[in-house]
Amino acid sequence: MLDLLPELRDWLDDGRDLAVATVVSVGGSAPRGPGAALAVDRSGAVVGSVSGGCVEGAVYDLCAQALESGDSALERFGHSDEDAFATGLTCGGVLDVLVTPVRADSPVRALMRTALDAVDRGEPVALARVVDGPPGRLGATLLVHGDGSTAGGLGVHDDLDRTAAARAGAALDAGRTGTVELSPDGSHCPGGLTLLVEAGAPPPRMIVFGAVDFAAALVRAGKFLGYHVTVCDARPVFTTRARFPDADEVVVDWPHRYLRGTRTDPRTVLCVLTHDARFDVPLLEVALRLPVAFVGAMGSRRTHTDRERRLRDAGLDTEELARLRSPIGLDLGGRTPEETALSIAAEIVAARRGGTGRPLTGTRTPIHTPAPPRPAHSTGRPRLPEGVARTAS
Repeated sequence: MLDLLPELRDWLDDGRDLAVATVVSVGGSAPRGPGAALAVDRSGAVVGSVSGGCVEGAVYDLCAQALESGDSALERFGHSDEDAFATGLTCGGVLDVLVTPVRADSPVRALMRTALDAVDRGEPVALARVVDGPPGRLGATLLVHGDGSTAGGLGVHDDLDRTAAARAGAALDAGRTGTVELSPDGSHCPGGLTLLVEAGAPPPRMIVFGAVDFAAALVRAGKFLGYHVTVCDARPVFTTRARFPDADEVVVDWPHRYLRGTRTDPRTVLCVLTHDARFDVPLLEVALRLPVAFVGAMGSRRTHTDRERRLRDAGLDTEELARLRSPIGLDLGGRTPEETALSIAAEIVAARRGGTGRPLTGTRTPIHTPAPPRPAHSTGRPRLPEGVARTAS
């Protein structure tokens, strides 16, 4: 839902009644993941998408019904071998969708507005909503800020709110949206209550070291993928805003010094394009010991062999060196800066999503690979209450 900023915020400012359909969980080859949303207002205007088109019409109708009834609903859309073009996903997946009315008298309205405002300011915030639990609690919402403060509540037990806030905070740290299963008494053990936790965190960072032509193309690719992109190089003559107009930040500093002092997190991507040992070795000494998502370095295989030797001499062990992706990028046969940037971006996506980088033609592996494993207390898909499943037939 949080990905519909600024449209939802404008609708709330206008005082519109609306309903929001949010993907709770997916199975098989569903086209969009948890958190994807579609919203409908009283006039019938619509923004967003939950399936890329497969079930949009049926979800639209559910939103209209929720606006009239004022009740939340959880629906399942699936695929039938007998009729692939019934109300379901022709790609063969299964989609669970939570539909929440947001009328003028709805308590979730203020929470939603607060969450959208926080996302707009770049502040971390999470929404935890009941998608399976005690009667009458479907759609109950707890808002959790990055500092741990909360608003709203799940309305079952105070301990549950505290546990849900802790789990939402963990999801926020990782920038992940998904379901978690808890007990209504607030214990972490699964026990009949499932929450959808939507993490609204600032964009992940991509830091590109080396103010070279390849970097300019990679900056554009990084922005396209949704990263907050920084370019860093110690040479002021090359490290200018004019050369990197698409970057969010252009920093003149020694790369290793900048990396030691800047903010990184488990979503951060580090791309080293300098292929100069004076810069690379001290930078990678720092980078390979940080809990970041990706560390890649440009250079020939000969350069990589020399770089690896220098890093071993500097004290890095085998496990740390194994994190280095070098030469950076997938083998696409590209030569231009743009083609090289594409190969690097492709490797980053594959590393983040668990892809192989192989052509889909001729393979029988799933097109949409499963999300990385969740913590031990989470569940892949919520158990649906009796009577709310919808499967094409």
